[in-house]
Amino acid sequence: MVQSKKEKAREERISMEIIVDAYDEMERALGWYYYLDEKLQFPFTAKCIAVRLVSPLVKGERVEVAGMPPEDECECEMFVTVRWQERTFAVPLAQLEAVKADQETREAIADWHYWVRMGYEF
Repeated sequence: MVQSKKEKAREERISMEIIVDAYDEMERALGWYYYLDEKLQFPFTAKCIAVRLVSPLVKGERVEVAGMPPEDECECEMFVTVRWQERTFAVPLAQLEAVKADQETREAIADWHYWVRMGYEF
């Protein structure tokens, strides 16, 4: 994975708000989970920006993001619950880009995309 240039403000937010008291992988995952659960304003519309084997979505497809799945589904990466073709299930947040969402939701998603793009892990 190619790392991007570090963004000072985003790095500060991640270290001081999201993983501030996290000492291990589980605590970092929970920090991210609760940050996203608080900041994402559901429901919102998103589009698929990347194909993933764990998801049926194709690039460009739009979905309604309905919420966060249970914590234990997000121990390795962040997922969100979507409504798609009369079903509800979880897909990786890194796979989605907000289309119709408020600024706080967009910023939180951008924070997660940055974390992934930088190659950071829990």
